[in-house]
Amino acid sequence: MKQHLNTLFVSTQGAYLHKDGEAAVVRVDKKPRLRVPVHQLGGIVCFGRVTCSPALMAMCAQAGVAISFLSEHGRFMARVQGFTPGNVLLRREQYRRADDPAAALAIARWVVAGKLANSRAVLARAARDYPDSASRPDLERAAARLTQNLDDLMRVRDVDAVRGLEGDAANAYFAVLNHLITAQREGFVFRCRSRRPPLDNVNALLSFLYSMLAHDARAACEAVGLDPSVGFLHRDRPGRPGLALDLMEEFRPFLADRLALSLINRRQVSPEGFVESASGGIVMDESTRRAVIAAYQKRKQDVITHPFL
Repeated sequence: MKQHLNTLFVSTQGAYLHKDGEAAVVRVDKKPRLRVPVHQLGGIVCFGRVTCSPALMAMCAQAGVAISFLSEHGRFMARVQGFTPGNVLLRREQYRRADDPAAALAIARWVVAGKLANSRAVLARAARDYPDSASRPDLERAAARLTQNLDDLMRVRDVDAVRGLEGDAANAYFAVLNHLITAQREGFVFRCRSRRPPLDNVNALLSFLYSMLAHDARAACEAVGLDPSVGFLHRDRPGRPGLALDLMEEFRPFLADRLALSLINRRQVSPEGFVESASGGIVMDESTRRAVIAAYQKRKQDVITHPFL
């Protein structure tokens, strides 16, 4: 089994990555700033105007280290990947199950069950931590709604019904997310989920974290030889990593959402670090992106004991 190692995030604009022996070197203004052995990396993510030498791309491709290129604000643009690992039999079985309604339903059901259970845990924890808060009744009602969705999930007969329950649960969850913001409330107000572009500071933070989580989920699929484009909950669409998005669902609440709330409530990010772009969307400045990336990397190092496995 492949050990999932560190991801190198490079967000300094104008940085240049090149090969030096068996290591990747990051240069800024023609001066080396970082040197990392490639065998210690699980992936490299480049934000904005960051370039890589062909020699480094070739070495990473051979070592199974994917290089992803994102816009300065986190939108995926391209990926450099070597030969696909794994065997064809595994992928053929994945395709068969994706085309089998019963098999696809079983997998999609448990993907959504994990997401709903973790979303409910986030709300229940907030209600428990602030028992005297005026928001507690709303949080408890939303958690009860997710519990009902979980019960209904076990009785649905097709994947479309699973998607409907997932959407209903997401609406209930995001409707009370603003109650979980306990600090800097004037600068961080969440009204509803908005994407492409995010229309407020909280959505900008969530979208950025989801982009990094998507990179890690896709890398995990490719590391074991699965096709990240063929999912069970998410419909097939050219260019969309359906299976990676499926895997993300269970991790969104406790890895991305809770991290975003912690960054806000602990004042590790500030409203001044978010600016409105020409398109009307909200983006983070470079120092805020660095703080978020560092916190995400640290959060990934937490050890979690699975209750069953």
